[in-house]
Amino acid sequence: MKITICGAGTLGGNIAESLARMGFKSMTVIDRDRVEERNLSNQPYGKNDIGQAKVKALSVNLYRAVGAEVIGLFKELTAGNGEKLLEGSELVIDAFDNSESRRAVKEICGRLRIPCLHMGLSNDGYGEVIWNEHYTVPAPQQGDPCEEPLSRNLSLILVAIASEVILTWRREGKRRDYCITLKDLTISSLLVEKGGDSC
Repeated sequence: MKITICGAGTLGGNIAESLARMGFKSMTVIDRDRVEERNLSNQPYGKNDIGQAKVKALSVNLYRAVGAEVIGLFKELTAGNGEKLLEGSELVIDAFDNSESRRAVKEICGRLRIPCLHMGLSNDGYGEVIWNEHYTVPAPQQGDPCEEPLSRNLSLILVAIASEVILTWRREGKRRDYCITLKDLTISSLLVEKGGDSC
């Protein structure tokens, strides 16, 4: 199965690691950033990775850990090049941290009819795992919630839920959307096959 993960930060890097350890041994990861010291609290990188392209460090780390073959594309995905980058994917996971790239992924996957799962979190402790057909691109936020050390709990919950959503979709063809509110630890689900609005 050809999985493409958009983003190698807190959500993208951790979902790549989770899927690799679950047996998905081949995937492509697209990201334009390099590892910085501030990333170490939430992302699957170590001090030796600082300064490297995130996709390069992730490729090396996951190969060493479990023999996963990660193709790292050190690029910015845009509306202009996104179709070429996502073409041929059987599943796209959007874990980008900006609205412009998220919008490009949503529109391209819609046009190409590629199943796409969006993962995101906000500064107020809200997270979501939403399939493309119900996803609304959020407005730009001030700051990056993924950079807050206290966001690690919510990030790892999102990664665990997204991993289960992907397995359920692959095994049973069922698509579930989830919304998570960390403050009162509420997790809401919607089975997409049944229609209705998102969380």
